[in-house]
Amino acid sequence: MSPIGGETSRQIFELITDFGTWAIKDGTGIGFDSKALFIMSNGAKRSPYISWLKLERWNKLSKDERKWFSHICPDFIIELRLISDPIGGLKVKMEEYIENGAQLGWLIDPIQKKVYIYRPNAEAEELDNPASISGDPVLKGFVLDLRNYFG
Repeated sequence: MSPIGGETSRQIFELITDFGTWAIKDGTGIGFDSKALFIMSNGAKRSPYISWLKLERWNKLSKDERKWFSHICPDFIIELRLISDPIGGLKVKMEEYIENGAQLGWLIDPIQKKVYIYRPNAEAEELDNPASISGDPVLKGFVLDLRNYFG
């Protein structure tokens, strides 16, 4: 990843903090930042901004798979659109995550103040300037306040 501006870096930091606080307290899964590389079943190599894997799936991985690059798709993905990112390419990437096993994906677009929610067997849901989004039922009790990202 190339260096990014201060505002985007702040947004990513807050996303990691908000989600990480919930994930640690919840304890039903493992959270990852953008440095984790996942190898999808279709062979694609992806590093989402934030991802989460159910604990029982994590525990089934070998020590080497946990240490290096996991041949698994996370259960939950967050991608954040940067000013240099075309939205179409990000939408294709989100669909790829779902096709490879993700149960929930959020594409957060602070440029257009939109969130796209991806789920298996459903069309992507587009929300205009939402105040918050809920991770239920995949992420029980997690609600992300978006006012800091869209303000």
